[in-house]
Amino acid sequence: MNQNRKRKHLFLIYGTVFLMVLVPYLFWRGVWFGKPLTDSEIEGFLHDASKPRRIQHALVQISDRMSRGESVRRWYPEVERLSTVSVPEVRALAAWLMGQDNQSSSFHQKLTSLVQDADPLVRRNAALALVCFGDSQGKPEILSMLRPYLLTTPQDGRISFQLKEGERVNTGTLVARIQTWPHRTLDVHSPTPGFFSKASVQDKNLVTCGESIALISPSETQVWEALRALFLVGEPPDLPEVERFAGRIPQMSERVRQQAVLTVKTIKERSNLPASPVRIQ
Repeated sequence: MNQNRKRKHLFLIYGTVFLMVLVPYLFWRGVWFGKPLTDSEIEGFLHDASKPRRIQHALVQISDRMSRGESVRRWYPEVERLSTVSVPEVRALAAWLMGQDNQSSSFHQKLTSLVQDADPLVRRNAALALVCFGDSQGKPEILSMLRPYLLTTPQDGRISFQLKEGERVNTGTLVARIQTWPHRTLDVHSPTPGFFSKASVQDKNLVTCGESIALISPSETQVWEALRALFLVGEPPDLPEVERFAGRIPQMSERVRQQAVLTVKTIKERSNLPASPVRIQ
């Protein structure tokens, strides 16, 4: 197998695997989309704008059919349309789905726009999906998956944190409440999974719009998936970000460390850099 064919083979394998792992982050809590749908049901669910969960259900069912090698191209225009709707969970799922056919030029084009989306999960899924096309332009977003997410307050007010330091956070978890008026509060939710830690703001203090209030350290799964993507598209300037996870880090398992070591080794081999021992901290 020559180098180009080997690289293409790796894209297909890793694309299928790591994009499927991120699916749980895109589901709303308590929702299961495994019930098979008929063609007419998929068609109806895709157009049910009043019930986004039905749209998600249809997209997952299309994905299942794609994984079985069934033809679903008749729904490609709908998938592309749904990548622009106002509901971020739907856009994120559409981005994930488009990464499963790396032969579609229209999907590729859509993903290049989604990697600039306002929602971090949409951007991340688009960036990972682009890797399946051999496209590394989403790499800045992939690298951001290895760093804490900075959460800011959308309005002035008095803050009341709802979590303890180090507590696990899921997508949509309530992080804080901002009292904007005597009897009005604004909820601040985490847009990404991970672990909570406060910024320099103290509980019950006044905060101003745009002020940093918390850091959401990355979850193990998103770190692992970012490392696997960098295994394919990482370059020498990315090594410091990857090498941080080659040691033992609290809240990260041995599989993350092993993936980081493998990713470092692969980037160096691809770039003809000398191998060096990884320090275990």
